Amino acid sequence: MSPVVTRFAPSPTGYLHIGNLRTALFNYLLARKAGGQFVLRIDDTDAERSTQAYIDAIQFDLEWLGLHWDRIEQQSQRLDRYAEAADRLRAAGRFYECFETPAELDLKRKKQLNMGRPPVYDRAALDLDEEAKAQLRAARDGYWRFKLDQSRIEWEDGILGPLSIDAASVSDPVLIRADVQVLYTLASVVDDIEMGITHIVRGSDHVTNTATQIQIIAALGGTPPGFAHHSLLTGAQGEALSKRLGVLSLRDLREQGVTPAALLSLMARLGSSQPVELRSSIDAIAEGFDLAQFGAAPTKFDAEDLWPLTRADLQSRPYQAVADEIRGLGVPDALAPQFWEVMLENITRLDDLAEWWALCREGAAPEIAPEDAEFVAEALKLLPPPPYGPEAWKAWTDAVKAATGRKGRALFMPLRKALTGRAHGPDMGALMPLLQAVPAREGASR
Repeated sequence: MSPVVTRFAPSPTGYLHIGNLRTALFNYLLARKAGGQFVLRIDDTDAERSTQAYIDAIQFDLEWLGLHWDRIEQQSQRLDRYAEAADRLRAAGRFYECFETPAELDLKRKKQLNMGRPPVYDRAALDLDEEAKAQLRAARDGYWRFKLDQSRIEWEDGILGPLSIDAASVSDPVLIRADVQVLYTLASVVDDIEMGITHIVRGSDHVTNTATQIQIIAALGGTPPGFAHHSLLTGAQGEALSKRLGVLSLRDLREQGVTPAALLSLMARLGSSQPVELRSSIDAIAEGFDLAQFGAAPTKFDAEDLWPLTRADLQSRPYQAVADEIRGLGVPDALAPQFWEVMLENITRLDDLAEWWALCREGAAPEIAPEDAEFVAEALKLLPPPPYGPEAWKAWTDAVKAATGRKGRALFMPLRKALTGRAHGPDMGALMPLLQAVPAREGASR
């Protein structure tokens, strides 16, 4: 039995988004679970739109997530292999030159639709003799289509089950454009054959493309890999997500504070029959991964679901895992472990720590209701200056209670707001030893 080899083939024309991640992760997990190989293949045959900056960004995103590739390939360095494959298809009579302009093709499609026929290319170019082709070449550049065997194409899909497409209902695919750019369909097939790709997981929008690729692979003497097509993502309300993918880039999610474990844990289970649960390692995620658990229905993605997982991921981390970040905030080493223990249940993203340390270091603008102004002013007179010990909060509130007669929420909430400017936060008994500054004793009000 041959080892599992999967690939992720992004185009370096933009940043990776949440939809790309789903494809990359499924292929990675399939290879990881089987002890196989995961190939990163940069689809950069579009020289005008592909940039090194995006190639670097793709690699950075995958490394950040821990999706390490076994080898990297770049299609722009393999153009000779695609040219050789094109020559073989010409020699086999499976490749033919066409000359219709986009406007002419559009007119043909409209006529076919008006007649109630499917808008499939009519193969008019096959009727051209050499003289006609020479005349057309003098006026315009030709492009090349693969001649499909118009039979039924069948395969067992790893997610969707048995699939069948009638090749007669599909246009012969263009494989080389008039500007001689090799298109994805040909380059991908050549690479999949020569790189020994055994399994391909991709979006369900590629189903028809898969059917034509199966025939091209056979025409080039290759064996089709196993295909699996995952459902496409929608928004939380079922709306199309495609227009929002630009704001759901991995780069943006990382800058917002989402953690890799949160992203991977959600995307490895979303759309499956398994519950979404935080898994802190890629091995733990791979262990429970099973393509058979995924369905064909569109999958709803809500970015808000990432935050409970991010919070849980952060709260599970020991101090040593965040020591550098806390030290970078300026928290003294003597206070840093205690600071983390107090704050970890009060943050959603790691960046929230900066705001809490600013509160501890500089104090906060008190939030004092008008009806509490006199009470708070009296209480602050009883508050000694920092530093504070572990019993400081209890000692102070006991003194204020004795002096004012207040108790319960009427006692504790105004004092919390006076010291922190917030109605919610860490236990005040644990927070007070971290406070480096407090409101002036005469009290402020607003």
